[in-house]
Amino acid sequence: MVWRLSKIVMCLCLAAFAFLVAFGNITDYGSNFAFVQHVLSMDTTFPGNALMYRSITSPTLWTVGYWLIIFGEALTCVLFLIAALQLWQARKGSGRQFDDAKGFVVIGATMGFLVWFLGFMVVGGEWFAMWQSSTWNGQDAAFKFYMTMLAVLIFVNQPDRDLA
Repeated sequence: MVWRLSKIVMCLCLAAFAFLVAFGNITDYGSNFAFVQHVLSMDTTFPGNALMYRSITSPTLWTVGYWLIIFGEALTCVLFLIAALQLWQARKGSGRQFDDAKGFVVIGATMGFLVWFLGFMVVGGEWFAMWQSSTWNGQDAAFKFYMTMLAVLIFVNQPDRDLA
């Protein structure tokens, strides 16, 4: 049972993390909006770099991008909450029943991966050359986030035995 409870707690921790990130982006909207603005406008990348044609300088598009990020973070939270609830409901079942309850863990981790890997590493880091900015570079933080989610996903998806 301790393995199952550990898997449930880890899903709850990831839900709490995603909630706090989304909550912080909403309650400290201006600071975090500035991050999106600078990354998309590419105004702190290397001077004269050949990728500047990719920059977005429209405040409307900055806002849309920012709300897509917040939506993805909030959805990640909800999916991990559903995952934890389904695991909790199956915690006393057979190993097969507990394994069958892991679907939302996969979906939640996939959503988190889309936000922090696709969003921050691929789109922000590579397309908008965030890696060139010493001030507005969220790649290290994003790496920690999606790698933690992947580690939990790997752990949770280890097959569970029947309880003694």
